[in-house]
Amino acid sequence: MAIPDTIPVLGISWSDVLFLVLAAVMLGSAFLVVTLRDIIRCGLAMIVAFGALAGIYALLGAPLVAAAQVLVYIGAIAVLILFAVMLTQSKNAPVRLVFQAQALPAAIAAIVLAFLIAITASATDWGAAAKRIATATDTLARLLFTSYVLPFEVVSVLLLMAVVGGIYLAKREGRDA
Repeated sequence: MAIPDTIPVLGISWSDVLFLVLAAVMLGSAFLVVTLRDIIRCGLAMIVAFGALAGIYALLGAPLVAAAQVLVYIGAIAVLILFAVMLTQSKNAPVRLVFQAQALPAAIAAIVLAFLIAITASATDWGAAAKRIATATDTLARLLFTSYVLPFEVVSVLLLMAVVGGIYLAKREGRDA
């Protein structure tokens, strides 16, 4: 027995349901990133948000962008941030964070930004935009992995050296104090 394209009772396609689930997971984990006090748990919630975003990219038909999201953001940036935090700081944040005094202006800015994003999203022709993105992604992948492989690798090594240098400086300052 084959699975139908839509949910029988609701009439919603399975891809729409998957998108809603991934979006809910991403928004929930992003909320945890900014509200949890334990920085390690914040980093793990950030990894979950990046993973959900990669799933949304794959669902939208951009597998190269989804793979880059997993490799670069989850595999490199998030893990590197977690290791850097675990090696250089205590894992608990202070009881009263400095930016908590800015909650009202941040909430107002978030509401205005959400309103602007909603206006922009409703005015966009997503069918034409998806075709342009898929074409641009293929072209970018061909250029990046043929003509610009060496600069791409040089930038990755420079970023790695910057993070290692930052960890070294943080460890040295902690020893001097």
